[in-house]
Amino acid sequence: MAHPARKIEIRQETALVPYAQALAEMTARNTAIQQGTAAELIWLLEHPPVYTAGTSADAAELLDPRFEVVVAGRGGRYTYHGPGQRVGYVLLDLAGERSGRARDVRGFVHALEGWVIATLADFGVAAWRSEAGIGIWTHDSDGQEAKIGAIGVRIRRWVTMHGLAVNLAPDLAHFAGIVPCGIAEKGVTSLARLGLTVSAQQWDAALLARLNDFLSTLARPCGREGG
Repeated sequence: MAHPARKIEIRQETALVPYAQALAEMTARNTAIQQGTAAELIWLLEHPPVYTAGTSADAAELLDPRFEVVVAGRGGRYTYHGPGQRVGYVLLDLAGERSGRARDVRGFVHALEGWVIATLADFGVAAWRSEAGIGIWTHDSDGQEAKIGAIGVRIRRWVTMHGLAVNLAPDLAHFAGIVPCGIAEKGVTSLARLGLTVSAQQWDAALLARLNDFLSTLARPCGREGG
């Protein structure tokens, strides 16, 4: 069955957006997309420093709540967001009869990871999925595997929420207040730590240049085992 192309709004913020405000707006937009009263949305932004707790968050992994802690409702554990980390909220309809996309949660997560990995490659950074956990991994400046991007999603009535976060040049010391994503034995890195200067505008342009490739992967089930 052919499905008409749906309008996707692209929103790019230059000012910091408080996390709680973004969460409220994202939740309302998710409902509106379900109801067919709003366009789908790709929202690129940064937050003031905040720790967010996913549905699997363990209180023992909140080591130093030096910043506001917000219950996010997404999957995963504790994550840090702050200036220098570019966040992408991806609100898309995965209901096949409405959108022509596959109802495939694992496939959606896999596609998000692939989108970020491909974009990092455009900046000369080799990145990959890892058995260490969901997210985006690369070699740190010391050669050890470290996380450069996080993935966390929630799906309500087959409309997605939350999305991805990539470390351009955040203060990496801020991650010390949590066990990031529950993985104590792995470090966190950034493009800046790897010696690259990439602005939010440059990152957005590269990510959006690959948007159609990302969307095309959602039309079929992933067929991939594991997360």
